[in-house]
Amino acid sequence: MKNSSTKLILSEKLPLPRGEIALKEFGKLHRLMNVCSMQYKAVIFDMDGLLIDSEPLWREAGRETIQQFGKDLTEEQYHSSTGLRTEEWIEHWFHYFNIDMTHAPTAIDIIVRKAIEKIERHGKAFPGIDTVFQFLKQRDFKLGLATSSPLSLVEVVIRKLNLENSFDTIASAGELPYGKPHPQVYIDCSIQLNCSPLQCIAVEDSFNGMIAAKAARMKCVVIPATAEYEHPKWNAADLKLKNLADFTEEKLKMI
Repeated sequence: MKNSSTKLILSEKLPLPRGEIALKEFGKLHRLMNVCSMQYKAVIFDMDGLLIDSEPLWREAGRETIQQFGKDLTEEQYHSSTGLRTEEWIEHWFHYFNIDMTHAPTAIDIIVRKAIEKIERHGKAFPGIDTVFQFLKQRDFKLGLATSSPLSLVEVVIRKLNLENSFDTIASAGELPYGKPHPQVYIDCSIQLNCSPLQCIAVEDSFNGMIAAKAARMKCVVIPATAEYEHPKWNAADLKLKNLADFTEEKLKMI
C-alpha cells in the first residue's frame, strides 16, 4: 500500500507522458530556431574601408583636423578608433588630448567636409564589388548598406562607385543617438529589409563594426586591412576573408 501511494505521488508530480511531450516540443522548437537562423535572406555591407578605399582619406582628414588644435595622431591610435561616427571620433580624441569640447562642432564640420572632398577626388573601389553583388543577387539575397558615415558622404560614394541601383535599403547612423559599435544601425537596416537580424549576414572591415553586427545577433564576415589581417581580435567573426571576391558559395556554406 505504501509503495503504490508513493508511485501515485511521484506520477502526480512528474507526469511522464507530459514530460515526454514537452521534451519533444522543445526539440522541435530548437530545431526550428536553428533552421530559421540558417535561412539567410540578406547581406548588409559597411561602406568605408570595405566598398571604397576611403580609410586613408578619412585618416588624412582626421589628422589634419586634430593638427589644427596642436595635436597629432599615430597610425596605431587612428586604427583604434576606426568605425566610429565622426561625432564620437572627435569626442574620443578631444577627451584624450584634453581639447576644449566647445570646438567639437567646428571640428566635426571640418573633418566631414575634408573627407567628402578627398573621397570624391581620390576614393577608389575595392576589387570584387561587382563579383560579390552579382553572386548574392543571383541567390536572391536582399542587399543593405549600414554605415556610420553621414548620408551626404553615402550619396557621393554611391554615385562614384555606380551603385545607384545596388541596395534595397541604406541605413546611416549619422542621426542615431549612438553609432557603431552600438548595433542600432544594423537593427534598423534589417527592419527596413523586412528580415530578422538572425537572417542577416553583415560584412565589415572594422573591429567596431564587427562588434555592432554581433551585438545585433547577425553573422559577421570581416575583411580586415592587410596589416591587421592576422590580429586575434577578428576571432569573434564568423568568417574572415582577404577581399570581397573571396565571398564564394564555399565560403557562404562555412558561415
